[in-house]
Amino acid sequence: MQGMGENNVTGGSLENVVQAGSIGELTINSAARPQLPRPLRDPARWPLAASWDALAAGAHRARPGADGTTLPPYVPRDIDARLRERIARPGLTVVVGDSTAGKTRAAFEAVREVHPGRRVVAPPPSTALTLVPEAIETASAPCLLWLDDLERYLGPEGLEPDVLDDLVRLGVPVVATMRLKQYATFSGGRDRTVGTEVLRLAEVVDLDRLWSADELARAEACDDIRVADALAHHERYGVAEYMAAGPALWSEWDRARKTTGHPRGAALVAAAVDLSRTGLPGPYTSDLLTELHGAYLTKAGGELLRPEPLDEAFAWAGDLRHGVTSLLLPADGGLWLPFDYLVDHAEDQVPEEVWQAALRVADDRDRHAIGYSAWEKAPHIAEAAFRSLAESGSAEAMTALGLVLALDERVEEAERSLRSALEHGYVSAPYALGVFLYLQDRPAEAEPHLRQVVAEGTTAAITPLADLLATAGRHSEAESLLRVAVASDLPEAPLRLAVLLTDMGRHDEAEPMLRALHTEAEPLVVVPLATVLSASGRQEEAEHLLWQALPEGSPSVALKLATLLIDTDRREEAEHVLRPLLAKDDLSAAVMLGGLAFVDGRFDESAALFRRAIADPRVPAFLGRALAKAGHSEEAEPLLRTATENGDSSAARSLAELLIHTGRSAEAEELMRAHATPEADALTPNE
Repeated sequence: MQGMGENNVTGGSLENVVQAGSIGELTINSAARPQLPRPLRDPARWPLAASWDALAAGAHRARPGADGTTLPPYVPRDIDARLRERIARPGLTVVVGDSTAGKTRAAFEAVREVHPGRRVVAPPPSTALTLVPEAIETASAPCLLWLDDLERYLGPEGLEPDVLDDLVRLGVPVVATMRLKQYATFSGGRDRTVGTEVLRLAEVVDLDRLWSADELARAEACDDIRVADALAHHERYGVAEYMAAGPALWSEWDRARKTTGHPRGAALVAAAVDLSRTGLPGPYTSDLLTELHGAYLTKAGGELLRPEPLDEAFAWAGDLRHGVTSLLLPADGGLWLPFDYLVDHAEDQVPEEVWQAALRVADDRDRHAIGYSAWEKAPHIAEAAFRSLAESGSAEAMTALGLVLALDERVEEAERSLRSALEHGYVSAPYALGVFLYLQDRPAEAEPHLRQVVAEGTTAAITPLADLLATAGRHSEAESLLRVAVASDLPEAPLRLAVLLTDMGRHDEAEPMLRALHTEAEPLVVVPLATVLSASGRQEEAEHLLWQALPEGSPSVALKLATLLIDTDRREEAEHVLRPLLAKDDLSAAVMLGGLAFVDGRFDESAALFRRAIADPRVPAFLGRALAKAGHSEEAEPLLRTATENGDSSAARSLAELLIHTGRSAEAEELMRAHATPEADALTPNE
């Protein structure tokens, strides 16, 4: 049949193609795959670890040696054996420490020793890491992934859990470094997002800035003059820190900010440092630094300092110092980066205009970084960053926005955002929503979300689920979960299990666990261990433990000690322990002191203390009783009536006494008949 000799199906993907009649030439083109970015296209260009250069890896330069070398010999660090053992296996290893502590050099030396024959994939931060597993899988040689300053690779299309899973499947070690402040930003104080989830999957190796006695002894055996010079200053600075000229550059910048000479240059450096502290990845344009530096210059003294011309200021800031580095590091295209040592040691608050400028110039990936950085330091900026991303459909940002709003106690908005993330299928949304609902005292709603996450293998969800079950009196279920968490090496699980056993009265089982944790200087162990000791009749031992921990302890230590002192009728000592907490507006201390004043007949003082703790739901009843005893009947009566309606028998008795004293005996008798109960607990609150 003529006219049907050629049949073309082009573009898209082919599933079922059915055509009546004869089939001629059939051309099928599969769906176009995303092209690999340039750094991932040619494995032959990836360096072999054995011949890789430390400076290319990101190591800081040191002062030039007598032979002109830019790096001194490597002095072995105490972490070396553990680090080498860890990177021999697939998975993520992160070396964490201060700027110039020697993180990159230690990791670099470990990679060269353990994996000399592997190709090193070290993509620029702008690279979509979601494409790295494909690039490595098609390479003809074994590889490892190198991520210096890991925070630059977290966020959309960065090192996500799925990417890491693919790399582990391919047998790829992922070696990363991260500065201490950045690690704290992504790992502490918030629930799961992509960045925090990746860090939970990592093996973290901590590297101290100050060198140990063994490290110093090894350094003394090195004949390099730079190492010897650094050793002479080791009591104040880390050896690697001193060799990288960090303290010297900090001092020069600090002087320039306060004196005439280069005040404009110092202001430009300050602008770059604070931009970096917002989380906005550099490098930064000269125009942006110029725009922002004026406020710093004005704060330092402005025209009185006779600021130098702008070109001279940039030249001064970019000058190479000590043959090592500069305050501002020049980058391609006339861009600038601050020396990271300055960023890590800056403590002043980042000005509002710098946060706003960072948001203004940021792209979507940058906004994620800014949001995480601003989480605690500038929550309104975090909200703005995550809200714009959430409105663009980012489910991760919806989760982060919900958590930021929850911290601001905007509960309804927070829940809407978290549920939106759940509807979008975001991997961390069930965990975040479950924890949120639990903290809102909605355990029945929280439990299925937390159970789902635990069933999916996320051990981090075990502890909030166990807490929920224990609070509901389901101790056996909570115990089973916590024992799984202990077996999974979840860090907080042993303490949670020991506390649960304490609460269940199984002191013989709890005590050895608590003592083992106390040996490891776990500060949260003191109170439950004291509880076990006092319950076992070892009051003196419990008190001794608490007195020892009191100077550096948490408020819970003082509260527990005060409780033991009250139980042995040493009220004056208890007040002495509680007063420092009252100065810090501790509500529990105010309640306990109010109770002590009440028992001693100091009713006006008791009422004043209870007023300070009125946010505590127990306190209105306590306040009503104190006011009644102090003769303030009109103010006391509504408080006591409310407490009586809520079933407080002690408040009912106090209200009856008040009614009698105000000539309403018949009403008092009727009240007591309606609320006839056994003797209620004394006023003094329990811990």
